[in-house]
Amino acid sequence: MKIHPRCIECLLERVRYESALSTHDAERIRRVVEECRTRIVPYREGVHPAPAVASEIHHLAYTLLSDPDPYRQLKEQSNAEAMAACREVRGNLHSFRDLALAAILANTYDYGIAVHRVTGDFSAFFRSRFPRGLYRDDTPRIERVARRVVYFTDNAGEIVFDLLLVRYLKERGARVTVAVKGAPILNDATLEDALWLGMEREVDLLTTTGSGDIGVTWEKIPGDLARALGDATLVIAKGMANYESLSEYSHLLPPVAYLMTVKCETVAESIGAPVGAAVAVLEGEEAAPVTPGTG
Repeated sequence: MKIHPRCIECLLERVRYESALSTHDAERIRRVVEECRTRIVPYREGVHPAPAVASEIHHLAYTLLSDPDPYRQLKEQSNAEAMAACREVRGNLHSFRDLALAAILANTYDYGIAVHRVTGDFSAFFRSRFPRGLYRDDTPRIERVARRVVYFTDNAGEIVFDLLLVRYLKERGARVTVAVKGAPILNDATLEDALWLGMEREVDLLTTTGSGDIGVTWEKIPGDLARALGDATLVIAKGMANYESLSEYSHLLPPVAYLMTVKCETVAESIGAPVGAAVAVLEGEEAAPVTPGTG
C-alpha cells in the first residue's frame, strides 16, 4: 500500500509522540520532528510503500533520540493490562470467531496515531465492544484454510489475545509459526514479549520478521520464516502495518487473513470499512505460496 499525502502529518505526529516518551526536552523534540519532516519531503509524491517510509522515519527518530525503544514502558503496561483483561474474559471465548474478534479488539493497543486513542480501561472497552461483532466477518472461510499458519503479530498487549487464538489453532491440529518483530519499533511485540508469554512453548516455530521495520520487509525475512511461508496454507496478519506491507506482496503469498481494528481513513478506504471497524478479511483464497526471494 502506497503512502497517502495525509499519512505525512500523521507520521510526524507519531514521531512527536515517541520523542515525548523519550525526553522532556521540548527543543530536542522540536529538532527531531523537523529533521524527520525534512527527510520525508522526497516521499510526498505517494509512490512509495507506506511501511517503508514510516520505517525510515522512525529509525531516524530513534537515532536522533539515542533511544532504541521509546515505547518500552508502554509495552510493559499494555502486556499487564491485557493479561488482566484476558483472565476476565477468556472463559467466554469458545469459537474461532470469538477468539479472532478478541484478538482484533486487542489491536486497539496502538499508541501515537492521531485519530486513535487507546482505551484507559480495556476490560470495560472489551465488554462493551465485543457484542457488536465484526464489520466484516470472513472467519468461517479463514478457519477452513487454517492448516499450516504463519501468524504475524502486531502490538504488545494484543499478543496476549493472539496467544489464545494460536492455542485454538494448535488444539485443532494446525501447524503454527508466529513471527514477531526482530527489533523494537513503536509498541510492536518483539521476541522479549513473546518469550514473556511463553509463546515458544505453544507454537511449532517462534521467529521474527528479521528486522525492526514497520510491517514486513520482504527482503529481510529470515530463512526459517521464508520456509514456513512457502509451506503455509494461510497467513494471519494482525494490524494495519502488516496489511499495508503484505498487500504489496499478495501475489507471492498463500491466502492472507487481515485481522485488525481500522484506525485511519487511508486504510479504511483501501479495505472498504469505516474507521473504528473490527474486520476479519480473507484475501487471495486461490493464491499459491511463493518462497521469499523466488518470486
